[in-house]
Amino acid sequence: MSEAIEIVALARKTSRLTALEIIESIFEGFIEFHGDRSFRDDKAIVGGIATLNGQPVTVIGNQKGHDLKENIERNFGSPHPEGYRKALRLMKQAEKFKRPIVTLINTSGAYCGVEAEERGQGEAIARNLVEMSQLKVPVLSIIIGEGGSGGALALAMGNQVWMMEHTMYSVLSPEGFSSILWKDASRSNEAAEIMKLTAQDLLGLDIIDQIIPEVQEGELLTHDAILINLRKQIAKELSNLSAKTPAELVEERYQRFRKY
Repeated sequence: MSEAIEIVALARKTSRLTALEIIESIFEGFIEFHGDRSFRDDKAIVGGIATLNGQPVTVIGNQKGHDLKENIERNFGSPHPEGYRKALRLMKQAEKFKRPIVTLINTSGAYCGVEAEERGQGEAIARNLVEMSQLKVPVLSIIIGEGGSGGALALAMGNQVWMMEHTMYSVLSPEGFSSILWKDASRSNEAAEIMKLTAQDLLGLDIIDQIIPEVQEGELLTHDAILINLRKQIAKELSNLSAKTPAELVEERYQRFRKY
């Protein structure tokens, strides 16, 4: 396998840390909120309030499972429109109470079923992008697995965007890319190299700001070691971002995405 396609495989592994595992390990007193006040609760997105070193924080993430039963319950981390509306409700609540926001992204993309389109999938994603661009509180977005298309971007318009080392972030899957470009999904290995979807690629292109290591001196880090480092990095960054004025946060976020 090519290096890029190996990263894709690692990003999709069901043994990866889930959003809830990260939230419960890094933050204290997490209280999950449910529903979008319009249709229903979408289990593909989890979110609520917690504290980090005594500071209240809103945390939102795509939730996948470790087995088939869990993944079916969570729709494999692919949200319906009500999932994005739940996320936005929590982000606006965070803004109201001046809480920083941390988002954890792991989705192959927004759910593309007929019912999702009927309930306004495209509008829900677009609304999140518009609203996130203007949030007056710090937003830290971290890719923890797959970062697929607009479904990922709808939670990833942060002041800082990070990726764990063995994750991917792309407009499309390698299989989808090769199917469209070459009419041949079997060329996904080749597509993965061309797409520049790894954390190293995207750091070099200035798309992301930091990589969270998963390997040290050629050895895979344990989940505990990754979480200890991630907690330290999140606390440090939220402290830095919280020192900025609301106007500075909005302007920096605007400039960050405008440069693309």
